[in-house]
Formats: sequence, C-alpha cells, structure tokens
Amino acid sequence: MKKRIAVLGATGSIGSMTMDILRQGRDDFEVVLLSGHGNIRGLLDLSREFPTARLALSGPVPPEEGVRAEAAYYGRQGLLTAIAESGADLVVNGIAGAAGLPPSLAALEAGADLALANKETIVMAAPLVFALAERKKKRILPVDSEHSAVFNLLEARGKAGLDRIFLTASGGPFRTLPAEQMQLISPQEALAHPTWNMGPKITVDSATLANKGLEVIEAAGLFGVGPDAISVVIHPQSIVHALVSFRNGGVYAQMSKPDMRLPIHGALYWPEPRPCSYGALSFEGLTLEFDKPDYKKFPLLPLAYEAIRAGGLYPTVYNAANEAAVTAFLSKKIGFLDISATVEYVFKRDWRHPASPGTFPDLETILEADRQAREQALNYIMEKN
Repeated sequence: MKKRIAVLGATGSIGSMTMDILRQGRDDFEVVLLSGHGNIRGLLDLSREFPTARLALSGPVPPEEGVRAEAAYYGRQGLLTAIAESGADLVVNGIAGAAGLPPSLAALEAGADLALANKETIVMAAPLVFALAERKKKRILPVDSEHSAVFNLLEARGKAGLDRIFLTASGGPFRTLPAEQMQLISPQEALAHPTWNMGPKITVDSATLANKGLEVIEAAGLFGVGPDAISVVIHPQSIVHALVSFRNGGVYAQMSKPDMRLPIHGALYWPEPRPCSYGALSFEGLTLEFDKPDYKKFPLLPLAYEAIRAGGLYPTVYNAANEAAVTAFLSKKIGFLDISATVEYVFKRDWRHPASPGTFPDLETILEADRQAREQALNYIMEKN
C-alpha cells in the first residue's frame, strides 16, 4: 500500500527536493496534498504531475478564476483545513519560519507522522508539539541534516550513556573574514553559501550562525538534553553532519556529501531503510577540518544557549526578532551586524512567562510573543534609521 504524502512548501527549497524523491518513488507514494505560499504557477505545474493531490495556497488569493478553481484551499486557515482533510500518513513540513508551527500541529492533530524541516516548530513549542505527538502516537522525524544525523545515530546506538551531541557548522562565507570588515557585508555576499544551496533566509542565518543557534535550541527540544550537552563544531567541508559521544569514550559520526535529499529520503521511507545514492561519499583525498566557533564574532550563537536556559518564550523571541532583522537586511534597511544587534536588543527585554512554575506557554501566548518580538524589532530598526 502506498504511503500518502502531503508536502507543505512544495515549491520551496526543501519542497522541490522532496518532489524529486517522490517522482522517483511513484510506486511507493501517493501525493495527497501540495501547498505553496505565493508561487501559484509552480504549484499548478506540480499538480499536473501529481493530479490526485489537493492544492493549498497559504498566501494572497489570486484573482484568476481558473487558478481559483484549481486550488481548493486558500489562506492560513485554508491550509490547516487542507491538512486535516488530506488523509496523509506523513506530512513533510518545508515551510520557512514561524509560519510553519500551526501546520505542524495540524498535521499531528490529523493523525499524520511529521517529517520536519521547519525547525521553528521545535524552537517555539517543543513541549506542545511532543505532547500532541505522544497523545496521537505519531513520530516526529527531523529533516534538518544535523538533526536527522543525530536521530539516526541514536536510533542505531541508543540513547543510554549519551554524553554529548555535536552539531557541525560550515562556518558560512565569513568564517575567516576579519571582524572589522563584517559591517560592510552585502546581502549578495551573505547569500553566497560555500557548501549548501538553500533559501535566502536560512542562508543569511548560516552567515550569522543564527541558523546554528536555532539548531542548538531545536536539538535540545528534539532529544531532551540540556544546553551543556550540545556543542557546535566548525567543519567547513560539511561532510560530517553530526556526532554523538558516549560516557564510555566512544564517538559516532554521520558522514555524507552535503545533499538534503538524503535526510528527506530517510524520513519519507522511515522506518524502512531504502538504498539511495544521495550524498554518496568517496574517501579518496578527503580532508576533514574541525575548529571552535568564534562566539565574539558571531554573538547569535551564544545567545541561543541563553534562550534555552531562559526557556519559556525566549526561544520564540530569539527566532522572531531574527526573522524580522534578516528581512530588513535583505531589503538593505540595516547592515549585517545590525541583525545580531536587533536580536540582542529584543531578547534582553523581559519575556518571562507569567504562568505557574513548570508549565509551558500555550499556542496563543507563543504566537502573541512572536508578534510582539517582531514589532519591537521593527521599532528598533526604525529608530536606528
């Protein structure tokens, strides 16, 4: 029986790679839902390849009557309805940013496993998400290359005796750039990632190391460990995607060429491993380098550890302020170093959750903190300009 698949963000970077795998696996999968935000033409092109899939457009409603007839679901609420009605066995969430949280919850609520490329789901609401997954008896399968690597290492080795998780980072395009030159970095330069081909927001995050900060927060939520059990290692080749060490001294690594199709393929076919050639690695002439990150030069990485320790709404605020600042940078409203300055300004305000000790904010409170943090970030940016 074919596995029924929904792909959220089907026209984006993760979505496009997912569709490549689904094209090759037509005997294994039935595509039941495809969603996009504004690329209606791309969505309609996909629908001609996969005519049984429902279509959802979460962005502005297009005026063309023909388009309106083909896409049955519109807006954010329409997307949530589409997820609920799709009957998917597995939902691949490739939506970028905080907008991906409600669809993740909708997928689990509908009784689907969740292949998660949207790290903000865990960053903002890990306790809510895992409580729902446990209640529905569904699995959350990480699709980020680093977290997929940790997931598979722990599935193979077990978690007993785990000492530390090491997340690798390429260091981005400015790893060796002198600090005094960083204010002059342009959006075009920040979008030139040395090893990965990704969307603009995550590429800028990789240049500031905010992406790795978000991944540290995500790892804490996914694997139930504290910040002191997670380390970041600069690894420019992006061959080792993660390592786990155990108290007996053993260290295990997952290695492959940088190809996001490998973790996506693993999530689509989970729990049955299937052969694939994505990321196939040759060791001839291979050199691997490892180094410590420069926390002073990239302050958003240590700030992520503060967010974990503060808990509650602080990870949400970290993410929201960063999203607002990156958008402003890409629009050339602020400089590169202003991204971290904006996030630090918003983060340092009082975001303590007023609920009783031991409780976690509900979805409404999380989304309101997200809104307020973005508003404060924009106010800060306007005042600077």
